[in-house]
Amino acid sequence: MKIAIASGKGGVGKSMLASTLAILFSQKKTVVAVDCDVDAPNLHLWLGESEKWDEIENISVSEKPIIDNKKCIGCGRCVEICAFDALRLNKNKPVLNQFFCEGCAACKVVCPAKAITMKKVNNAEIRIKKNVHDFPLISAQLYPGEVGSGKVVDRIKEKADRFEYEVMVLDSPAGTGCPVIAALNGVDFVILITEPTPSGFFDMKRVLTVVNHFKIPYAVVINKWDINPAESNRIEKWAKDRLIGKISYDKKIFQAIASLKTIIASDLTAKKEIEDVFINLRKMLALHKIEQNS
Repeated sequence: MKIAIASGKGGVGKSMLASTLAILFSQKKTVVAVDCDVDAPNLHLWLGESEKWDEIENISVSEKPIIDNKKCIGCGRCVEICAFDALRLNKNKPVLNQFFCEGCAACKVVCPAKAITMKKVNNAEIRIKKNVHDFPLISAQLYPGEVGSGKVVDRIKEKADRFEYEVMVLDSPAGTGCPVIAALNGVDFVILITEPTPSGFFDMKRVLTVVNHFKIPYAVVINKWDINPAESNRIEKWAKDRLIGKISYDKKIFQAIASLKTIIASDLTAKKEIEDVFINLRKMLALHKIEQNS
């Protein structure tokens, strides 16, 4: 069973919810946790863990062009074809801005002199903690200026699949782009978490289009519901029976994560509220016949 926590908007509580649910599931099932936010991974912090990793592996998921100036005839076709403005001519020779390059290889294809070849580059590192609350955590960090976040997410999901598990909890990145699509592809259930703001509600409905594309059953959680009860009520009416819980706003939550203290290890109101979310989630999974042998 693979459960993803998604939102559309950043900062609405995905990692808080994902970390707590992973710990709750691990009390009865074999769990693996996956941090799919490879641009800004922080699930380990919500799990009370430091930056010390048991395994780190450099990976390559894309290529960058290498230009042989001796073969180049200065025609400029590579510059014209580049959709990302990563190439410019300098004294009739193409110069690459590697931070703009997406590695699409269009420049190589159109080069009449065969002066361009593609070379693999290290884009990211996969990081593993083997025992976090008795389960492994798989994470990754995209290197600054590098591309291919969706492909990196695919890699860490493949890595996570090598572990024995009954439940995989995936902390999705924000938005609706490639890494989100990669995170949600192939999961069994999605929890959409939002805050009671117009932007939070709007962005949640945007990511719902991805969820519906993959035909994944889903539930809704409202975080910080009490900062805007009117908007929270509007979301609750929209969600109807898909709403499985609401979490209160509490500044002490941020004090807890700053001290690397998990929600489960605290006496915060959010602990009981997420435990209620967990109970309702189990009921909904049973309703969809996703979770077996509960």
